[in-house]
Amino acid sequence: MIAGGRKGGMRNSGPFAAGLAEKEYDAPSVFAPEHLLREARRQKGLPEAAVPDVCLLDPDGDIVRRLRQVGRAARDPAWACYHTDLHVFEHDGAPYGVVGCAVGAPFAVLVAEELFASGCRFLVSVTSAGRIAETRPPPYFVVIDRALRDEGTSHHYLPPALWSPADGALAAAVHRDLAGFRVPVDRGASWTTDAPFRETEAAIRRASDLGALAVEMEAAALYAFAQARKRTVLCFAHVTNTMGAAALDFEKGRNDGVDDALDIVASARRTWERLAGSRGA
Repeated sequence: MIAGGRKGGMRNSGPFAAGLAEKEYDAPSVFAPEHLLREARRQKGLPEAAVPDVCLLDPDGDIVRRLRQVGRAARDPAWACYHTDLHVFEHDGAPYGVVGCAVGAPFAVLVAEELFASGCRFLVSVTSAGRIAETRPPPYFVVIDRALRDEGTSHHYLPPALWSPADGALAAAVHRDLAGFRVPVDRGASWTTDAPFRETEAAIRRASDLGALAVEMEAAALYAFAQARKRTVLCFAHVTNTMGAAALDFEKGRNDGVDDALDIVASARRTWERLAGSRGA
């Protein structure tokens, strides 16, 4: 387990903790996403405009590429991020924003901060993942309800701990509403790593022993950000591979799994809207 610390002299240790100096977790950041967006708009001559209420992170970029290929997505000219493009599209009659290729914890959280600063209310991440638990052959999805913090970004938002949890009620409700979906959808833990090409046998075994179903690169940081900043984020692992251990690996299904992913996101949106209404949000 992760070793604790004491006020004034905390040191992080343990197999899934970053070796970081003590953080002031309640202190505001001097550099805020609103500052970056303000200056980007000034430099680029962009208007201030809100993004859709529900936005999607697409680390692989397959969703963005497919939507553009079939003429369903358009680049948002008012998106002021220096590093990414935001595309807008409709699915099942509802508007979405999507950012492609924001791979890894630091980049994903940077974009998440900017999206929420621009009016996003619910952020969904759908990332391809490697199989840890041999429950079924890929491809399938996992609603990630907690993630092992084997990355650095989450430790800037929350004190050291083994896990970064999702909103448990939201994750459970989304999973229930996806029962009977045409592609299997599990619910459980993931392992978030910053170093996919250092997934050694020992590290995989450790993650498996702790209950991880899949390995990916963003969820722990996104959930830490969500908890610290009081935002609503839900992460899906699209389990597509056995880390190259078998031939014909990394297959997502028909149309690179885009149709499945979009319908899962739409279902999650409906669940979130229902829960938000019941909570008076």
